[in-house]
Amino acid sequence: MVVTNPITSTVVLSCVSLYYYFGGKLTVSVSLLVIYALAYDSEHENFLSENSQEVKSLEPEKETKKKKKCCGGKDGGCCSTKNKNGAKKKEGCCGSGKCAPKNKNKSSGARSGDSEVTEKENEKEAKKSEFPMAVDFTQSFKIKGKSNSSELSELKVNGNNARPLKRFAKRIQNKKNDDNVEVDIIKSAMTISKDKLLNSQIYIFYSSLQGAAARNAEKAHVLLSESKELESKPILMNLDEIDDLDEYFVNTPVENALYIFVLPSYDSDCPLDYFLQTLSENFHDFRIDKFPLRKLVGYTVLGLGDSESWPEKFCYQAKMTDTWISKLGGRRIFPVGEVCVKVDGEDKVTEWIDLFCEMLKDDEPILYEYDENDDDYEDPEETNENDDDELIDLEDIGAVNNDSSLGIKKMVAKDSPTYKQLTKQGYTIVGSHSGVKICRWTKSDLRGTGSCYKQSLFNIVSSRCMELTPSLACSSKCVFCWRHGTNPVSKSWRWEVDEPEYILENALQGHYSKIKQMRGVPGVVAERFAKAFKVAHCALSLVGEPIMYPYINRFVELLHSKDISSFLVCNAQHPDALRNLGKVTQLYVSIDAPTKFDLKKVDRPLFKDFWERMLECLDLINSLQSHQRTVYRLTLVKGFNMGDISAYADLVERGNPCFIEVKGATFAGSSTGNGNSLTMQNIPFYEECTNFVKEFSAELQRRGLAYDVAAEHAHSNTILIANTKFKINNEWHTHIDFEKFFTLLKSGEEFTHLDYMAKTPEWALFGNGGFAPGNTRIHRKGKKKNKDLINETVTLPPLPAAI
Repeated sequence: MVVTNPITSTVVLSCVSLYYYFGGKLTVSVSLLVIYALAYDSEHENFLSENSQEVKSLEPEKETKKKKKCCGGKDGGCCSTKNKNGAKKKEGCCGSGKCAPKNKNKSSGARSGDSEVTEKENEKEAKKSEFPMAVDFTQSFKIKGKSNSSELSELKVNGNNARPLKRFAKRIQNKKNDDNVEVDIIKSAMTISKDKLLNSQIYIFYSSLQGAAARNAEKAHVLLSESKELESKPILMNLDEIDDLDEYFVNTPVENALYIFVLPSYDSDCPLDYFLQTLSENFHDFRIDKFPLRKLVGYTVLGLGDSESWPEKFCYQAKMTDTWISKLGGRRIFPVGEVCVKVDGEDKVTEWIDLFCEMLKDDEPILYEYDENDDDYEDPEETNENDDDELIDLEDIGAVNNDSSLGIKKMVAKDSPTYKQLTKQGYTIVGSHSGVKICRWTKSDLRGTGSCYKQSLFNIVSSRCMELTPSLACSSKCVFCWRHGTNPVSKSWRWEVDEPEYILENALQGHYSKIKQMRGVPGVVAERFAKAFKVAHCALSLVGEPIMYPYINRFVELLHSKDISSFLVCNAQHPDALRNLGKVTQLYVSIDAPTKFDLKKVDRPLFKDFWERMLECLDLINSLQSHQRTVYRLTLVKGFNMGDISAYADLVERGNPCFIEVKGATFAGSSTGNGNSLTMQNIPFYEECTNFVKEFSAELQRRGLAYDVAAEHAHSNTILIANTKFKINNEWHTHIDFEKFFTLLKSGEEFTHLDYMAKTPEWALFGNGGFAPGNTRIHRKGKKKNKDLINETVTLPPLPAAI
């Protein structure tokens, strides 16, 4: 007798495990286990067949009584041919005809006996026992959903074994035929070229580190150029050298553009990663046209890789490119090529190109497999580009209808998703385009646990500072932005305009309302809480581009009339507005990268001439606005903009600012919606920022520029480099005398930044940490506490009268 041997099974399993543990292949290990399992099943089946007669002889009564059950009824259940009274029962399960065996020749009063039926059932059961592993696959490959005549006709045309056409998941509204019967109409996923493929302007894009992709792209260019049928000569382009990818992958250079991609696959960081990231960002950015590449005549991708050394990710970057281009609306006109460069790579590339050239001569409709899981997809033929979408005015990159007949819209309407997102983040929306929010440093200063770097560097007390912006819209989409792309973006102002008086009044009301919420928070200092209801400073930054607001000068004058200092931050993208800017207490210009390529990567500006605009703004800082206290703000992001110190020095030499504020980026989480792929790996440590500042200062001094490191706020990873004209008698004067500023402003006389500077206190100087006395330092996340700082109780110095 054959029985299950657990010892044998254990030994086999142990041997296979040891083989895999000491370097054996996984596929071989799995194969051994499958072979053993099949051998056991075969042995077990033989055992059953050999002893079936013995079992039948031992239990003859059970065999005769064995009947098929479906409902568990007595004497065979509802499938039995007899009812409880012994009379003949109607055919089927409970008379339904579903389970009982059918007799096609049956007539009334003429049927076989019950014993005959029982014998047939026993014969069927005996046959089933001979094949215990049989499975019914007849329903496995049926087309899901309702079948219709069109699908059947497709199967007839393409052959019985052909794969049925994949259908577009979106149904058109039900219509009624002549018989008043509703009919489901499904849009067929067939695409037809707008023009002949041979009339297209072909662009061959490639990215290459080791030269293989470049050589094969050149080969494709030569072979296509030799084709006499093509109307235009193909254009060869290196993806790594394109300054503005949006010119090709948000817009298209010509109406009849056809793209070919020749792309390698690398297991390390390469320029191709930035290209793929850009495609992903464009797809997830709701402010860009959902299908910008539907304007293409078509596209195809040729992938190069190493299937021997790296089989798990063979040509994966080419496949990713194909996916993103398709999701952006591209029309795939040829399958993705996958060529291993180690196995007849040159010949396979040539073969792929030859087939592609032949395909160009065929303009028949192309079957396209849309992503049926994308519920938000809209058929381009059914999409009305003039639809009034509540989010369409957040971005003017795509095709936006600027018809004046629609009227001027609000930047942030109360029923818009943008309004909901910003209010959820803690903003108080003022009017239709302004916002105010209480800063975490304001809360910290109210509780006596420290003020922000502005107090250490410039004498701005956080508990009396209001963060406000008169324009929630911005002309950049910086990767380190805290707002994760929830605010609108635009190149110019194109919305309703609220009056400055209305904005300031309601912004102060919103700010004070948030201050009141702090009254029950433990640790709030009563004296600071009382003074917080008299705002002394206004940081015009927060989010967006304040200088875009058409009445920015009037708004700043209103602030000054209430003895509120103004600190205006701009991204150096609006030189005309900067040229006309009036007097502010301090003017910031964000310099987020030293080169054109890096600035495009970090700030992602909307303007095509973003670099020229920034340089023009720096020239204005050094000329028309030289009377202002000017600050270069550098936000350091590791891996993005901490490399080229010499290029930074070039920008300083061009603009000659009063101060250079260097601050490490703050991690606020990642966001796919904004393409924000930052992680904690991109956030520099204080030591890294310090080393950067020392090298930067040394480079400026080497060029003969009068700059040196002046102050710091180590708690927020911020260090200040100042022009040495603010160092009087060997003492730094980076702070602001606010009382004197307002006195000079009201006098109507001309004055410069040197007329209202104040001495920098000892605790704020570089090397002393910059933590203001009178505050208690709180260490979080398990950091070792400094008892001297924790227990330090210093009397709060009297605040200046203007504050």
